[in-house]
Amino acid sequence: MVQDEAEHEETTRRDYVKYGGAVVGSGLLGGCSSRSDTTPTPTDTPTETDTATPTETGYSVQMAPAGEVRFEDVPQDVFTILGHHVDMLLALGRGDDINAMHAPGYHESLYQKFVDRLDGVTVDWEGLYSSWPPTKEKLYELDSDVHIADPAKVSTADGWSDDDLTEIEENVGPWFGNTLSGTNQTPPPGWADQYQYYTLWEIFGKVAQVFQETDRYEALASVHESVIQTIKAGLPPERERPSAALVLFSSSKEKAWGYKLNHPGYYAAHTRPMGVTDALADAVGEGYGDDGRNITLDYELLLEADPDVLLVFGPMAEYHDLDEIRTRLEEHDIAREITAVQEGDVYAQGARRQGPILNLFQLEMTAKELYPDVFGEWPGYVDGEPYPEVPGDERLFDRQRVADIINGDV
Repeated sequence: MVQDEAEHEETTRRDYVKYGGAVVGSGLLGGCSSRSDTTPTPTDTPTETDTATPTETGYSVQMAPAGEVRFEDVPQDVFTILGHHVDMLLALGRGDDINAMHAPGYHESLYQKFVDRLDGVTVDWEGLYSSWPPTKEKLYELDSDVHIADPAKVSTADGWSDDDLTEIEENVGPWFGNTLSGTNQTPPPGWADQYQYYTLWEIFGKVAQVFQETDRYEALASVHESVIQTIKAGLPPERERPSAALVLFSSSKEKAWGYKLNHPGYYAAHTRPMGVTDALADAVGEGYGDDGRNITLDYELLLEADPDVLLVFGPMAEYHDLDEIRTRLEEHDIAREITAVQEGDVYAQGARRQGPILNLFQLEMTAKELYPDVFGEWPGYVDGEPYPEVPGDERLFDRQRVADIINGDV
């Protein structure tokens, strides 16, 4: 797909990316894309994904909010922003094609801990452009074949107008991504009529179509379905399930952000299937995030919620030291009274913006953290180390199978 310099002036990579007539210019940004305006209720299991539609000059793929996008060839240079899209590309064997992502150092550090358990899968994103908020000038410089990023989300960045989005899609490459499905967030002004919410695995299926990698998608979706069914089959009766809270502690040491375990959207794709009572479901605190789905906590509120299990973001991304967090909680006059702290049930989590790889690992780790008697004891995360080794007969998915799929042996 990449043309040599002699052809570049006459036929650029942008020329092979064609849009359906309903999507060009005012179609994409004015709410007239060719897609359903219905908003389905997402589920946690992969659903059958529409195949890419062949055309005389290539194929087209459809996903809100971009609508229908036509490709004459498979994209090679790929712009991304958020981690769920980065993860999807890595899962499709396209990790080296990424030329930008938000906080590349963070993502490389986080994902190295997981892919260490997948033979032959590596990440090397050092030095990539940190793409949030993006600049139009940098997008021209990167000259990407496709921008796997949500145009509705990009429209909220300072300095971006509908005209800027249209300019980039016409002169550089199309937009194709969905981010607001993370929490089913209300679209920004001007986008509501063309937005649709998807599950993590539905978005992954659409992205796989763009790269003509539906075999990889279907193979990984089969692994995911098996994990979900194993978890569902093993869940104890509701009365025997623990309560839990999902938090991120701030550097101030006296504050934390709480996240809803059972809220719609792919942010909770690894906790919602666990069927636990969210200790923070009815917590009332200072609003944080869109529509108050997340709240700012102090230790008093956390004790009032009193979770049996405390799941903590940050350590696996090397933002915090898990041992230090445990010690701080145990030594605090109020926090030490929380049941999870007293029982030693304070565990690490990975990240909310998950794609298929992180989702598989986080389903396994969360099931073990919440239900060790059913799914096997969680070995525990050691700060700075990879995802811990799990005995073969206690794994919820086959590491080698996942590695083979990512490496192309479907």
